[in-house]
Amino acid sequence: MTQGTSAQTLARLRGANNEGILALVLIVLVIGMSMLNPAFFTLPTLFAMLRSAIVPLVLALGVLIVIISGGIDVSFPAIAAFAAYATVHMSLTHEIDPGAALLLLVALIIGAALGAVNGFVIAKFRLPTLIVTLGTQGIFRGLLLTYVGTRFIADLPDSFAAMSTSNVIDLTTGSGRAYLHVLVVPALVLCVAVAWMLRSTMFGRSIYAIGGDTEAARRAGVKVTRSQVWVYVLVGMLAAIGGIMYVIMGRSASPQDLAGTELDIIAAVVLGGASIFGGRGSVLGTFLGVLLIQVINNSLILVGVPSAWQRAVVGLLLVVGVGIQAASARKKTGKPAAIVEEEEVVHA
Repeated sequence: MTQGTSAQTLARLRGANNEGILALVLIVLVIGMSMLNPAFFTLPTLFAMLRSAIVPLVLALGVLIVIISGGIDVSFPAIAAFAAYATVHMSLTHEIDPGAALLLLVALIIGAALGAVNGFVIAKFRLPTLIVTLGTQGIFRGLLLTYVGTRFIADLPDSFAAMSTSNVIDLTTGSGRAYLHVLVVPALVLCVAVAWMLRSTMFGRSIYAIGGDTEAARRAGVKVTRSQVWVYVLVGMLAAIGGIMYVIMGRSASPQDLAGTELDIIAAVVLGGASIFGGRGSVLGTFLGVLLIQVINNSLILVGVPSAWQRAVVGLLLVVGVGIQAASARKKTGKPAAIVEEEEVVHA
């Protein structure tokens, strides 16, 4: 009885997607870095990491939804840049600033439209998600550069410019200024909303079902094609929000914004416990995964590691995360990891 109770307690602490283990790794890493460099464990450094996690967290929510559904999306940075840059460019070109809310609505419409393109092609023709989004990534960036603009925009619309200097917390400490941007609030609200959607709605449960076994979900009555299209529409909208947040926090806009961020975002989601084979993942795990990537990047900077090696470390973490998932799948099924992965890809 005691052993059974202890095992249940440990299982709860570990979490369904190993969120507890990830939290423990974060705590150990923070303590270790604080011992190596006392400047790491200060309020300005903490707030700096939280600020740097805002945009990746929003983008990671979209990637989480796709991965749970059994797919992969590498076009989200292109969608984010397209939606944000096109919105800012239109506002400045026509000298129209209807307010941050309406400008965000324009970006959401653009993001939803681009996401719908991904979803329609993938769901209608049942093509591999990686290949489709890799192709549309190039198409979206090409359209942006050809028909929207190529110049760097240093001045934002007034409504965005005013928001770029707004902080929810702004303190002066002995170790320097510590401030937390106001956009941390909508980022956390989005986390709660996506978690509720995945847990408590039929659409959220259908995403898990499609990722677990597409054909079984279809036989169970899930409208797979429609659900897959809506998944990518939602991803496009989250990408648009992330793009607008990036522009506001950076106080500028460029068609090259967010290029090359796919690795960090996907690695954060996978490290957060989302199965690359689909059917598993959580917002809490993704949140912890994003924080882990930010802590690692900041730690490497503080110890003087070159930026090229930072990318190598993140890539290594992604390989390790996927390797652990493949080994776990092989252990559960008794089949080689390659066969397990092939079967999951076929189902997706």
